[in-house]
Amino acid sequence: MALTGFVSSSRENLASRTYGQLREALMAGRFWPGQRLRIRELSAAMGVSDTPVREAIMQLVREGGLEMRSGQSITVTRLSLTRYRELREIRLLLEGLATEKAVPLLTVADLKKLKKLHDALVRAEKDGDSEAATLTNFNFHFLIYRASQAEDLVSILETIWLRNGPLLKFLYPHAPPTYPGRHQHVVLMQALQERDAVAARQAIQDDIIEGGSQLVQLLSKIETGEAVVKEDADGHMRLELLTLAPG
Repeated sequence: MALTGFVSSSRENLASRTYGQLREALMAGRFWPGQRLRIRELSAAMGVSDTPVREAIMQLVREGGLEMRSGQSITVTRLSLTRYRELREIRLLLEGLATEKAVPLLTVADLKKLKKLHDALVRAEKDGDSEAATLTNFNFHFLIYRASQAEDLVSILETIWLRNGPLLKFLYPHAPPTYPGRHQHVVLMQALQERDAVAARQAIQDDIIEGGSQLVQLLSKIETGEAVVKEDADGHMRLELLTLAPG
């Protein structure tokens, strides 16, 4: 499996840099739930030796983003529908809080960047570029959360997204975010522009619920066997929807 887009630098602490890049890749949905990770492939993709990759993987296992079985096999954590709902309940509270705290602190430049990120997200969805869409959505949300300047709160949210992020791979084309009315990002940006903390908090919570409604349905299908994630001989992952025989 070809892995691209990782760049490391000998001028920085390689272990810390490698860990940070892998952690953000998990949060942004670059890996599939249940995907096997191979140290040599990651090392080659990032241009570093096996040691910093191995150290980063062990740290991510401790944080719950990766799982290690039999002391050898390393896979991306796969969330059940129940665990997804549990994390969603926590997200509703904490992401709402982070958004509320960010409202008076976001600058005019931040608001302009949010608009650009949302426009890029819409274009990526229209073009069928799922990786760009999930990455842009991640950047949109965390621009707001990090603007809260609540370091511990943001750290907790990053850990949650570390486990939740790989589910973003399921969104396109099978469970794209949908909204019965306006896109909740648009509602959110208006609330942020007006410095309305209550409305902003509600918009981010509505975005989590409405935008993830089809994902909940898809996770249910995976658990009932109506959809299955497969890995081919080259390590490429794909999701297949199955037609179950009646009876």
